[in-house]
Amino acid sequence: MDFEEFEVDIEQAIENFEPSKSCTVTETLNWIDSCWYAPASRNARWMDLLGDYAGAEPFVIDGHSLLQVVLDDRLLALAKDDDPSFQIIHAIYSLESILKNFQNRSANFDIVFFDVNRHLVLRAGESEFAVASRALARRLLYKHLRSLDSVNTFTFAGLSDKNWLDYRVRVKPMFVMVNDGGVLKEGVGGQFAAHQILVQRLFIFSLLASGLAMVPLQGADFKDTKILSFVFESKLRLNNRGHFPKSVLSVGVAARDVLASHEQGPFDQVRSWVLGEASAPLASFDLCAVLKDIGLSYLLTFKGDTEPTLLAVFIIHVLLLKGVSVQDRARRLAPMKPDLLNSLMKSFLPRIFRATEAVIVANDVSLDIDIRVFLCVLRYLAEHPAQSLTDILGPTVAKDVEDIISELKLPHLDFSCLSVYFLPDDLYEMPIPLKLLPFSNPVFDEELSAVHIVTEGITLPDPVEPVSSDGEESDEWDDSSTSDESADALPSARPSQNKIAKEDTLFSDTRHWHNHKMAILPKHLGGDATAPMTEWQRNRKLRSDQRFMKTLHDQASTLTGASGAILEQIKIPTAASLANQRNVKPKVVHGRSSSKITGKLSKADVIREQNIAKKESKQASESAAWIASRVQEMENLDGTGLEKCLQVLSRNPRTREASVGAELRVYRMHRLLREWIYSANPDSPASRDKYSLLLMRLIKEVWEIGFSTKEMASAITSVLITLGFSDYVDSLVVSGSADDKALSFRFVKLVKSKTKTAVYDFMRVQEHPIVWQLRLFGEFMDRSMDSQADARVTFKPDAWQREVLDAVDQNMSLLVVAPTSAGKTFISYYAMEKILRETDDGILVYIAPTKALVAQVAAEIYARFSKELNGRSCWAIHTRDFRVHDPQNCQILVTVPDILAIMLLSPPLAKMWTPRLKYVILDEIHTIGQQEGGAVWEQILLLSPCPVIGLSATVGAPERFNEWLESVQKAGGFQHKFVHYPHRYSHLRKFYYNIHEKPRGTFQSLSTYKTTERMRFLHPLSILSSSARSLPSDLALEAVDALNLYRALSTCTALPPSTLVALDPVVFFSSGKLLQQKDVIRYEEALKQHLAPLLSSFDSQDSETPLSRVITQLQDDVLSRVPDRALNSQPDRVVSGRNLIHLVADLHAQGDLPGIFFSFDRSDCEHMAQILDDELETLEDKWRENSPEWKRKMAQYDAYLQGAKERERKVARASKHKADEEDKRADTSEWQASFRPDDPLPDFSFAGQSTSYTASELDEDIAYLVRRKPSPPDWALKCLRRGIAVHHSGMSKGYRSLVESLFRRGFLRVIFATGTLALGINAPTKTSIFCGDSPFLTALMYRQCAGRAGRRGYDTLGKVVFYALPMSRVQRLVLSKLPSLSASFPVTSTLVVRLFNLLDGSNYSPIAVAAVQRLFRLPQVSFGSEEGRHQLLHHLRFSIDYLRRARLLDEQGKPLNLFGIAAHLYYTEPSNLALVALLRSGVIHQICAQPSLRLAKRDFILLMAHLFGRRYLPSACMKEEYVVEVVKKSPSMVVLPPLSETARDVLVEQEHEILQIFTGYALTYGTQHQKDLGPDHILPLSKRDISGTAEDEPSLIRDHLHRTAIRVVARSLFVANSGHDDHFNSVHDLAQTARRGLSLNEHTIPSFEGITGRTKQEGRKYALNAYLLDFYIHGQVAALAAANAIRRGEVWFLLQDFDLTLMTVRGVLEQLLQKRSVDERSATSESGDLSEEGDSGYASLNPVQWEDEEEEASGKQEREKWELTDDSQRPPGVSGVDWRVFQVVNGALEEFHEKFKAMWA
Repeated sequence: MDFEEFEVDIEQAIENFEPSKSCTVTETLNWIDSCWYAPASRNARWMDLLGDYAGAEPFVIDGHSLLQVVLDDRLLALAKDDDPSFQIIHAIYSLESILKNFQNRSANFDIVFFDVNRHLVLRAGESEFAVASRALARRLLYKHLRSLDSVNTFTFAGLSDKNWLDYRVRVKPMFVMVNDGGVLKEGVGGQFAAHQILVQRLFIFSLLASGLAMVPLQGADFKDTKILSFVFESKLRLNNRGHFPKSVLSVGVAARDVLASHEQGPFDQVRSWVLGEASAPLASFDLCAVLKDIGLSYLLTFKGDTEPTLLAVFIIHVLLLKGVSVQDRARRLAPMKPDLLNSLMKSFLPRIFRATEAVIVANDVSLDIDIRVFLCVLRYLAEHPAQSLTDILGPTVAKDVEDIISELKLPHLDFSCLSVYFLPDDLYEMPIPLKLLPFSNPVFDEELSAVHIVTEGITLPDPVEPVSSDGEESDEWDDSSTSDESADALPSARPSQNKIAKEDTLFSDTRHWHNHKMAILPKHLGGDATAPMTEWQRNRKLRSDQRFMKTLHDQASTLTGASGAILEQIKIPTAASLANQRNVKPKVVHGRSSSKITGKLSKADVIREQNIAKKESKQASESAAWIASRVQEMENLDGTGLEKCLQVLSRNPRTREASVGAELRVYRMHRLLREWIYSANPDSPASRDKYSLLLMRLIKEVWEIGFSTKEMASAITSVLITLGFSDYVDSLVVSGSADDKALSFRFVKLVKSKTKTAVYDFMRVQEHPIVWQLRLFGEFMDRSMDSQADARVTFKPDAWQREVLDAVDQNMSLLVVAPTSAGKTFISYYAMEKILRETDDGILVYIAPTKALVAQVAAEIYARFSKELNGRSCWAIHTRDFRVHDPQNCQILVTVPDILAIMLLSPPLAKMWTPRLKYVILDEIHTIGQQEGGAVWEQILLLSPCPVIGLSATVGAPERFNEWLESVQKAGGFQHKFVHYPHRYSHLRKFYYNIHEKPRGTFQSLSTYKTTERMRFLHPLSILSSSARSLPSDLALEAVDALNLYRALSTCTALPPSTLVALDPVVFFSSGKLLQQKDVIRYEEALKQHLAPLLSSFDSQDSETPLSRVITQLQDDVLSRVPDRALNSQPDRVVSGRNLIHLVADLHAQGDLPGIFFSFDRSDCEHMAQILDDELETLEDKWRENSPEWKRKMAQYDAYLQGAKERERKVARASKHKADEEDKRADTSEWQASFRPDDPLPDFSFAGQSTSYTASELDEDIAYLVRRKPSPPDWALKCLRRGIAVHHSGMSKGYRSLVESLFRRGFLRVIFATGTLALGINAPTKTSIFCGDSPFLTALMYRQCAGRAGRRGYDTLGKVVFYALPMSRVQRLVLSKLPSLSASFPVTSTLVVRLFNLLDGSNYSPIAVAAVQRLFRLPQVSFGSEEGRHQLLHHLRFSIDYLRRARLLDEQGKPLNLFGIAAHLYYTEPSNLALVALLRSGVIHQICAQPSLRLAKRDFILLMAHLFGRRYLPSACMKEEYVVEVVKKSPSMVVLPPLSETARDVLVEQEHEILQIFTGYALTYGTQHQKDLGPDHILPLSKRDISGTAEDEPSLIRDHLHRTAIRVVARSLFVANSGHDDHFNSVHDLAQTARRGLSLNEHTIPSFEGITGRTKQEGRKYALNAYLLDFYIHGQVAALAAANAIRRGEVWFLLQDFDLTLMTVRGVLEQLLQKRSVDERSATSESGDLSEEGDSGYASLNPVQWEDEEEEASGKQEREKWELTDDSQRPPGVSGVDWRVFQVVNGALEEFHEKFKAMWA
């Protein structure tokens, strides 16, 4: 399904504007970009390719794109203008480094070279030197790739190559990583740049059209264990819509021909000679022979214009290279005169490169070339003519050179004539590293011991010089001194003095993050006293609490346990009261001993037991009379009436009595047998299957009840004998009780009295009972796994569940991995109950990944537990958006990861709250591996001072993750247990909705609808046509699946006869008792074991292999008739929308609703809901208009309304005269009284009809939603009335909560949802439907969503339906394997300063110290990886030095000055640190000092938009013509204006300082730890050693090379090969080119390069989106969607984040200004305005409204003095400049906040 809001309709674009046939290449390229590529780029999604998209699935890296990335590296000296270098060893290193990055992240990829895709590598049209260099490098790099054992490389002609098509079928790559060609820039890329980009665009279009997704390789970001890039989804359509017009394609073909002629011409010139006259291809590699061929091809091809001297030196340098180390090849370019440079670049080098390329292609060999070594040798030979070749080169090399020169017949060589062309070497200065500042801290010194660096006593340098301004002096925000108070009311800027703070201000982190007047700790934990509430505040809070508790109660009432029963609340006594009871001495009773001790009953006991016996006897008599009466009533019922009556009786409490329940089921058997006997076709297979299944289910239920009489036993025995199950009598018939009570009916006679044979032979099943069970009884088999009664829980736990209970009882840490429906939910609530019972102050924290799950878990806790704690709460909720109860004053805290991380890092809480933690439960713990937020989950695991319980259904390779988690827990002193249970309670049956077959009829109404039978069953093994080599561990077989697989194996003789005999179910299983699920699992494992050899040799292209024939046998007949092209195409969205009503109606007709319809785009969900609702409404209107029955009913209703007054008078008279009650009842029982003509009719609504939820209740709930802000859209409320809803995070919280409740109550039966319902939300559904493809539909998300179906306690079977997905995608999803959990780098510079704050603020409490030690010793990134550990420690030591220089830490690690902004905006690093730098420098003061307040606020928002909420526009959207076209139609500017030069200069200077600090650290560490780092001459992937061959022969040139080489400490020797030393241009350069052993993580260095980079500068691929500034200016959400390409569902969250950022900045500035004026204010005035409650440092919202109203109201009076624009209100001690900054920041916030609130008000 694809209703994407940015979907590109290429055919519509062609109709609107088709290019003329005479278009140029550039015009055609511009047309393609504007009509297709730029809009498609807006639709691309930035994703983690492995964690969030592909997982372990295979993908392709385009080989030529890979080589382009390598050759375009600006550090690589190869094919560059004005540089003759050809440093192929550097290129090989770069190539291997990129591939190593992929392999380190366990990426599953192949490299594929498409010959048609070579143009971006060759760059025809540029200089001949550049083209020849790139052509030769392409050959050498390709040859090197083919030599790598760890990488698969393939070559194809193009996308239509048959071998490529076979490869696609065989491997099934998920996407192709390829370059898009970039943007056409004037004067860049040569004369054919447009040709190259056009050809590349057409290649990408063909790739997408063929059904493969595309991911740009250039711009891909390797971060931690993730690979991030944009994903362009494939839009393969069945009807071939969307081809480019012929005129475009013809221009593309012409462009490709032009490029080919210019690329191939020079090569063919040399190649023709090589093929015609060169020596025969070499049998083995002979370097001298290769060099001879190169020399010959050069001399003969370019006759009369050759350079024999240069040729000889070229040969010499190649022979030398094998003995020269990479260290000695690290050299700068030899200075030379332009004549020699021109000769080399325009003549000799291009020609020798062409000759070399031709020879290595002809001989299939490789060669090492290094032009910088070549020039060094040339210069040495020229400057030392007196020395012999033997002395210079050594005897061996000299002899080889002389032999080759002799064979080439070169003239006498005079090198000395070339000496005049070389210039003296430039002077070179070794970099002087910035020395590290001294630092000492007892905790961190120990952690840093492995990377200890000796420092010198250095004084802290001056802070950054403030920006010059023409106003009063700024205090730089980091000096404790105060400024002049007598400033002008509106100061103008004047230069600030560069002052150094004599004493930095220590920061105390004890205040609320968004409002400094709120203390973090409440009074009971040592915080400030709260101010008394006013009467209005108390009433308001009371109303708010009442509304919230009602909502919570309503939600809790819909929640059910695992058995499906409504939860019952347990009242838990306090631990103190239980202790008091235990301490009370029992009363001593004097008198006779109990008669029980003597073994005799007392008279009282005898009487008591007699009374009990009488009561039981009476109850049995009454029950017998009751069941007899019911049976007599049912004798007169048939069919539907009987079924309804039995359903009603099953809900009667009496049926829970064993005797009643058993007899009722036996009576049901009796009626079924009568129905079977008298049915039309009793002997048909369908009848036999139907009735035998129903009868056996009832027999199993009676056996489970465990009660029987002799007559019951006799009846059940006769049924078993008749069905052919006589062997099962002993195991299934309960022996009769002593009370031989007769049945209240006469059971049908089935067995002849004399012969004991069956009366009805047609009832006997026609197969062995075991085969019958596998075929029909699978979903009704006993599913317990060694279940036993356990007093600790109310159900019979399986063995693995008892293991978990034991672990929790022993306070062990746990990791539980079990599929959805397996029964792991109880673990959390058992741990909660344990904590509540054992202690009154212990705390359990429950972490949920989403706010929706937080609210639901809280409701379930409310439904389960109650405990009186004298004013404290049993539970609390705390998220970023809202808070319920006091999170620090409860026993169970339900929250999200970020909040707990903040609380664990809070110094005040570390003293009093954190030590009380007893357990932390992390639900959906696999979220730790996700791109966003994974690091926070890891921090929690490392910081938690108590055992943890991790729960998940979807962890790939859980053993590896558990190994790390166990090490963390053992380090904390906790025992750890891993429980992995792989089996679902209910199976998932998969279906493919055959949208390619037309429905048999049109949909008219639900009552008349007949299923289209287009939902086709998918056998799990039938999907193996996708060539899987192994089965996923969670691919389960139902009993019938296993049976059918055996039959297929047997029919196709796919296994040896002896194996087939052993696998025969009749042989495999023992007869005599019903099969259980665990028996089927054992059989399934045996089948899979024998399948493994067949899978390993499976070729889906060969239909005659045994497994291929088995798969064909298992495939659905209808689907097998659909052509593969249709089956594997993305259905047209119009067709998908039109068939939606049939899909839902089919599910309804088959009894498969309720269903959750998953689509991973919010707009799609909304669109589908509206399509369905509109279709039903249209048909309903049509039926009402044409139905005589409806017209007659409406006429009666109209008449009823007209008689309303008469009825009122009649009722009044009746009441007055005390009329007969019967008359009054008759009056009010008319159907018209409750008739609602405007409500949807049942025939046109999917709302549940048998639920207790009424239409009037729905009216009340809708009215409540409308009153709340933001209210849901009208269409969403209208859909609710038809049982249809949408659920995604863009909908309001109240709406989502109502949807969840109504879905659980059975009123809503159709929900269109994104992944919001996949993560643990209690929304039990019969069917999960996947509507259309999406890059977010990953292996992980598929399992999460599919797992919603068939929840335990609801269904014995869940169904999964694939709708509007290509079959190839379905196969990939089902066979996909879960990715292993990737590690995140858990430490940032901001976290470092927060850790110091934690230690200092808590006075180095043991809990804080232990947390810091675990964080640095046990992070997942360093687990088993020395490289990861060193990365972490290097970053820590650098961060300390950086934070010291930024004046955020002192020498002992105490937080200073602007720590608040850095820490409170921790999640925005490096933007938070950039803001600190701008505040310190005075840039923000300068912006705010503008005379115009409006301009000052706008410029402040512009600056903030550069720092926070950064969203990029892809390169295609940066084209001026596209931007102009968009801006014309919108109030948005789309592209963010550049950062002001002043701000940019400050950040550039800061970036330079960061680079200096890190470079200084790297050089210092590299120097002091050189021995530890080891050698740096080994390639990263091939492990090839480039240390040179050790030769004893003397060689002057090798000595010279060694003496003159660049010496590097931090830089990789391979990168130094291009002339680079230890001077680094950027943090990126430093991290990417650091030497082996010096592991630096670029992404954790707070670099400002991304902020300061200019949009159009070289290498800058994406521009910044101006959506924040645009919204601040115009406040239009529609414009953000249309022009800025922000999805509507994301707008609210993006704007909310920015709004909270502004609030945080204002709060910190308030606190700083408060310190300025503290001497002028009394302590009482400050403390009197504190909020009434404590906080963990984040805003808290009203629990009902869940908005920030309560906090705003409580602080409004205090803030008034800060919000007035009148400067006379400036607090004492605050300078005019600082006050102006606050006015601008506050004004900008208020303006933005007003627009933000208005968007949903």
